[in-house]
Amino acid sequence: MLLLQQTTLVPKLLLFSKSDFSFNPCSSSPSTRVSFMDKHAKSSSLKQSHKQFQSSVLACQASTDTHDTSFRKDDLPAHGVSEVIVGVLGGGQLGRMLCQAASEMAIKVMVLDPLANCPASAIAYDHMVGSFDDSATVQEFAKRCGVLTVEIEHVDAATMEKLEQQGVDCQPKASTIRIIQDKYLQKVHFSGHGIPLPDFVQIDDLEGAKRAGDLFGYPLMLKSKRLAYDGRGNAVAKSEEELSSAVNALGGFDRGLYVEKWTPFVKELAVIVARGRDNSISCYPVVETIHKENICHIVKAPAAIPWKIRKLATDVAHKAVSSLEGAGVFAVELFLTKDGQILLNEVAPRPHNSGHHTIEACYTSQFEQHLRAVLGLPLGDPSMKTPAAIMYNLLGEDEGEPGFHLAHQLIGRALNIQGASVHWYDKPEMRKQRKMGHITFTGPSMGIVEAQLKSMLKEEGSESRTAVTPRVGIIMGSDSDLPIMKDAARILTMFGVPHEVRIVSAHRTPEMMFSYALSAQDQGIQIIIAGAGGAAHLPGMVASLTPLPVIGVPVRASALDGMDSLLSIVQMPRGVPVATVAINNATNAGLLAVRMLGVGDADLLARMSQYQEDTRDDVMKKAEKLQTDGWETYLNP
Repeated sequence: MLLLQQTTLVPKLLLFSKSDFSFNPCSSSPSTRVSFMDKHAKSSSLKQSHKQFQSSVLACQASTDTHDTSFRKDDLPAHGVSEVIVGVLGGGQLGRMLCQAASEMAIKVMVLDPLANCPASAIAYDHMVGSFDDSATVQEFAKRCGVLTVEIEHVDAATMEKLEQQGVDCQPKASTIRIIQDKYLQKVHFSGHGIPLPDFVQIDDLEGAKRAGDLFGYPLMLKSKRLAYDGRGNAVAKSEEELSSAVNALGGFDRGLYVEKWTPFVKELAVIVARGRDNSISCYPVVETIHKENICHIVKAPAAIPWKIRKLATDVAHKAVSSLEGAGVFAVELFLTKDGQILLNEVAPRPHNSGHHTIEACYTSQFEQHLRAVLGLPLGDPSMKTPAAIMYNLLGEDEGEPGFHLAHQLIGRALNIQGASVHWYDKPEMRKQRKMGHITFTGPSMGIVEAQLKSMLKEEGSESRTAVTPRVGIIMGSDSDLPIMKDAARILTMFGVPHEVRIVSAHRTPEMMFSYALSAQDQGIQIIIAGAGGAAHLPGMVASLTPLPVIGVPVRASALDGMDSLLSIVQMPRGVPVATVAINNATNAGLLAVRMLGVGDADLLARMSQYQEDTRDDVMKKAEKLQTDGWETYLNP
């Protein structure tokens, strides 16, 4: 192990050997603290340390006495962005990613988790091994933290309330944890605050379940009030005859059950909402979540929904979180119905699977945002810094080593794909449907990132792995326009912009034009260049069907010298804009497309600047030659 220790003069490289560490076996204590002793704190001999490196190993000292007087990490002064030590109840993948975000700002995060090798343990500032729903352990843990938060809501809410009464800073508040823990109580709370929900009712016996079936109809959703997540605690009864088996599947009425009216949603949506200590609210863009066996499998950001639906979903999420107490990040899961309603499904008082894409796709990740919120730091910018992103959950496909092998194969393919970021949670055991990691794809359009995902899911060697999604579509009504439109393709090729060239006639193949215009955005097209010859309706018709920018190229026909095409483009009615260039100037259409793409592509912008510089140099060379040789020699070389 190498450690760079800062001194007042020069950095000193210290090397640790096996003899510098000791290891004490752990007993069955309910809480174990993992730490190590640095015996080189006062070393001054680099040469001696280098000799010791020959047998160097890394070990640790595990103390089973939580009241010992030996060195403790939390005894050290904190000099990060915040001097407050953040204690997290839970050390799973969410705790791990909280620690990763904290390390960037030198914020110290301690975790409490019963597993000695939990995902967060390897990178946490400190890790207490113990149960996060054991009152005595949680109280002991809280003594070592400046603020207490959660990465799982199934904690001891009563202990958190007791700690708050003793002055411990808990974020979010224990009252919020208590509400969220009981899904029925959660529904009652949000219903009381006027938030739209599916109809629901508590059931205590089979007769009550039958009355709910008569009231709501079938299929009927039965749910456990507590300890339900990732589809666990849910059961569907398709008829009255299936009620008993659904109740038994949930553990019986003694578990505490309620019923929800079946919601025929068309999409499941989610909004990550951050709430600061000053009650400020900041919402991330709405995403679509796609589930596999009731577990979040794919997240698409932003959701492909109309703007008014995005606004409605954000408003519902904002209102829901505003009704709760405490700071932090909250995940609000929603249903979008066929008639355009937004209904709240449930809320999680912590970072969430539906927000993992924010690590790469947003200016502030949900994990950094949670730390900012609980510490009282200013909330960060939640907006997306990339036009599109997809998060793919790596769920266990098999048990044990075969499962690891399948996951690693998928990761290997992802590492070969531009725009893919792999997150592996380092869980020691593989189980079917267990969340083992996730992969995020970012790109300039949803069509492009969807193509990246499909490429990863294909077997190695598949042709689609090398397919490039076009960013610009060049279309024309006839091949007679191609001699002009090829100049746009030539420019795009020169700048390395993927594109396609298609014949799409507004008059001869209107169905094809209609289909192309409506699907272009979903296919990854960002700009359309449309040739306008003859009647010149193609650019305008396409622009009326797509939200993408359309550049029209007036093409000179046999009559009117292309003036009819030019005038047709520039006289589009208000609300249907079409850009245009000079007659037959497809070169400028290609250059304009590159400039438009360059707004969000630094490489393209730099190449365009170089193109302008090269063009200027060409002109200067010609001017110099003309001045030197004279016009007669210039014209007759």
